[in-house]
Amino acid sequence: MRQTMAWALGTALAVGVVGGAVFHFMGLPLAWMLGPLVANLIASARGVDVRVPEPLREAFLGVLGLVLGSQVTPQLAERVFDWPLSAALLLAGVAVSTSAAAAWYRRCGFDSVSAWFASAPGAMTAMIMLGDKCGGEPQRIAIAQSLRIVLVIMILPPLFWAYEGGAGNGQTLVPTTQDPWLLLALPALIPVGRILKLPSPGLLAPLAVAALLSGFDIASLRLPDWGMNLMLWVLGSAIGSRFKGLSRGRFGKYLFQAGVATLVALAVLAAFAELIHQLLEVPRDVALLALAPGGIGEMAILAVALDIDPVFVAFHHLLRMVALMLFAPFWARFLQRRHARGR
Repeated sequence: MRQTMAWALGTALAVGVVGGAVFHFMGLPLAWMLGPLVANLIASARGVDVRVPEPLREAFLGVLGLVLGSQVTPQLAERVFDWPLSAALLLAGVAVSTSAAAAWYRRCGFDSVSAWFASAPGAMTAMIMLGDKCGGEPQRIAIAQSLRIVLVIMILPPLFWAYEGGAGNGQTLVPTTQDPWLLLALPALIPVGRILKLPSPGLLAPLAVAALLSGFDIASLRLPDWGMNLMLWVLGSAIGSRFKGLSRGRFGKYLFQAGVATLVALAVLAAFAELIHQLLEVPRDVALLALAPGGIGEMAILAVALDIDPVFVAFHHLLRMVALMLFAPFWARFLQRRHARGR
């Protein structure tokens, strides 16, 4: 079993290197994340055994959490008072975009439970479990949720790259590592996050500690360019290797359905992002990434890698995740009662 997993991991990382190199030499944005992601997505969909073990993925998410938390500065407090309005617009946007995407999935033949939980933009694991509990189809929900995240990651970086005139606004290169000793705390921080039952504990526990240390100007982690690319390579490979076992026909069908749903959700949320831009003078790319319907880990990767106000983005995605997890059980009970009456 261990030998099989090691082979699958080695294959995933090797495929990721090829994809990253191709994207890099083509001059595409975020090459060492999107290249491994696309290459592993193709390999996985064709039946190749590519896997990144959850402990390894979580460890690199922990590194991302430390990098993200280190973006917090004492000056951040001056901006916090602008966030309640953007938070309210975020929640309104989530409600409208989820309704619109669910309507599309209903047209595609999804039952109402599966359509709603496939459309909720975040807290993927909780949405799959709740959808299953309410009588939905967990596989359909899981595939729709996973494909939406992949599509958002593939759409936004080229969009921002084009918006910046092809130059991009990527992470400033850092030649050396700053405060690398923070990495030694990861083996303790991630289990603490699990004990506290944090959503995405591998990301949020290190993020909270790093934010505290950086906010008080005690320590902050900075990675050199090669370190950022290493993190992106592993995480991109992990995201792309989720689709083993789908036939080409089914994958194409699900990809089309998820593609339309993702574009609908992005269009709705882009309108709310424009409101945030106009009312609070938040840059358009920052507002769009803060509202984008991807997972908190994946959007945090984009925010850090593209240097698009990572703290603002992470705050809004964390708020969305918490709101969905609080509201979803009540919505699940409503759907259960409606389903029972319809029998």
